[in-house]
Amino acid sequence: MLESIARQALFAGGWQAITKTFPVINPYDNAVVLEVADCGATEAKAALEAAVTAFSSFRHTTGFERSAIMQKWAALIRQNAETLARTMSMEMGKPVFESRGEANYSATAVEWYAAEAERIAGDIVPSRFAQKRAFSRLEPVGVVYAITPWNFPAAMIARKVAPALAAGCAVILKPAEQSPLTALLLAKLWVEAGGPADTFQVLPAADPIPVSSVLMGDARVRKITFTGSTEVGKLLYGQAASTLKRLSLELGGHAPFIVFEDADIAAAALTVSNSKFRNAGQQCVASNRVYAHESLQGAFEDAFAAQARGFKLGNPLEDDTTIGPLVDKATLDKVQAHVNDAVARGARIVSGGHATGGLFFEPTVLSNVHADSLMLTEETFGPVAPVVGFSSEADAVKWANNTEYGLAAYIWTKDIGRAFRVAEALEYGIVGVNDGVPSAMAPQAPFGGMKNSGVGREGGRWGLEAFLELKYISITLP
Repeated sequence: MLESIARQALFAGGWQAITKTFPVINPYDNAVVLEVADCGATEAKAALEAAVTAFSSFRHTTGFERSAIMQKWAALIRQNAETLARTMSMEMGKPVFESRGEANYSATAVEWYAAEAERIAGDIVPSRFAQKRAFSRLEPVGVVYAITPWNFPAAMIARKVAPALAAGCAVILKPAEQSPLTALLLAKLWVEAGGPADTFQVLPAADPIPVSSVLMGDARVRKITFTGSTEVGKLLYGQAASTLKRLSLELGGHAPFIVFEDADIAAAALTVSNSKFRNAGQQCVASNRVYAHESLQGAFEDAFAAQARGFKLGNPLEDDTTIGPLVDKATLDKVQAHVNDAVARGARIVSGGHATGGLFFEPTVLSNVHADSLMLTEETFGPVAPVVGFSSEADAVKWANNTEYGLAAYIWTKDIGRAFRVAEALEYGIVGVNDGVPSAMAPQAPFGGMKNSGVGREGGRWGLEAFLELKYISITLP
């Protein structure tokens, strides 16, 4: 199946062979997985013209028609889940058992929005005048430019593209250069499901700037949806201003996990471990800072370190591997730099702490981490967890909120009053209480952050509304 998409992109009426290519590299063994099309401004211009044409007709299909196609698409994703999973593992290093879960989530998200497509409706608006009738209707926003990250190659596409298609929009997708294969496979399945030509186009690119320059500068692109760094998100925000494009931005995180004194230590250690080390810590909602009450800090660190030592590093295509390689050397270097900085400031390594060859880094727990350490002020995006002691609830909340980011936060407590009190005090878009993965397999839930972690929400009805315009119609009766 992979060979069928080699050196090709999907745009302007179908699959197009592109002379210029770039290699997708397996981070486990540095082998070339496949040569893929390297698109630029020429392909972006062709895709935009095709998307405008496709939207002019696709917008008039009924939600029931779109739903039927999307249900077929979801069924094909499930039928090809193993291929998708192994592709993800090869192109970005995620353990295959996690990739299977991601493929399943993607199908679930498409199914959820397929059902929502049938429920897009306006409202009757009461009129103060007997001779008037008024109502609202929801219409697709238009051509959408979607930019997805490498760390969740299928899930991020499903969470952006599925609601856009359900709304009746046409989508041009630029997947991350590290993981374009999953995007191309999902597009291939959309075509097989009967998706109309040019409603979902995919432009892989080694350099995103030429593609983005075309699409960001054209007023016919009405919506941008992006997941990635805050720095790039701010750049896109500024570029969108001249044409007043609507935006959904899911940006960086710096998630705290607060473990209170009433916690079940073993359960808390397992929960924090699941939050921190999934996808080798390469997730924007991963716990980046752990605050443990001083009364249990030592015992918690020991239990947490025992969990960290239980992970198996290895080939992501093997079923028993639980930690794969980091995606590239830049990521590995940043992780190592954060550990070196913390140790230089007096931190103690409780477990791990070392690169083990290739792009692997041990799951790491550190204690006595200084407040000015890089890992307490920046997102590490790797399998490293600093543990900091606290003595009062007020301090824990203050420290947790002391960041420019506000995507996800977590707490562990048995006290229901504290659970509500702290969850409401945390300045984050997502809060997990005794739950390290609150967004797992939940396409119906809102996902997004506050402050520098983004604009808008994906998931649920909120994710669908992001691709719809509200029109008010008032009629005076003859």
